[in-house]
Amino acid sequence: MILKQIPIQYYRLLMFCYILLFIASCGGNASKKAKETTSEKETVETKASDSTKVILFFGNSLTAGMGLDPSDAFPAIIQTKIDSLGLPYETINAGLSGETTAAGKSRISWVLNQPIDIFVLELGANDGLRGVPLSETRSNLQSIIDYVKEKDSTTKIILAGMQMPPNLGPSYTEEFKSIFPELAEKNDTYLIPFLLNNVAGIPELNQNDGIHPTVEGQQILADNVWKVLEPLLEN
Repeated sequence: MILKQIPIQYYRLLMFCYILLFIASCGGNASKKAKETTSEKETVETKASDSTKVILFFGNSLTAGMGLDPSDAFPAIIQTKIDSLGLPYETINAGLSGETTAAGKSRISWVLNQPIDIFVLELGANDGLRGVPLSETRSNLQSIIDYVKEKDSTTKIILAGMQMPPNLGPSYTEEFKSIFPELAEKNDTYLIPFLLNNVAGIPELNQNDGIHPTVEGQQILADNVWKVLEPLLEN
């Protein structure tokens, strides 16, 4: 027989190769099953995340919580409120210190890179502090609102009202204040009358610069926002 002519060491080598092939085959199946399990897990997690609605806070240093830990900024405080109620919402803090309405207009296109259910627009304060022409501030805010609506007409928009100290004159101060309620009415958006209500001008609720709220001040900002936001949240 031909098999009898093959030396014993070749039989051992042949058997060793068969064993390696068998192990590799089993390992490949196990790897395939592991990949399938991982894929299924990722699908479930994706579906779970898809059920969570998103609230985007788009603003300046007031939203960012300048000078504080991000967990002390009002968007994070609102997330804690939401979690305590077991509501399916995730907050995103897109606040950027120094942001003007012009810069916000330029930034909005890449910030809205996912579906947003509620959009909180908090811009304008830096325009006022810099004496930006009011027509420009109004136009930029309108452009941001238009972009959000064009992106998704079902997104609920909340506009955070702002006021300025009278150092630029009563005419500028009054017209600046009126921009926010007028835009809210024009665009049928929700309005926070004055984000810094009960905080602005109170030394113990502001940091040393007299502009940015302390931790306690941010808590009050969160309450001001919550009064308008809470009725919009769906369980």
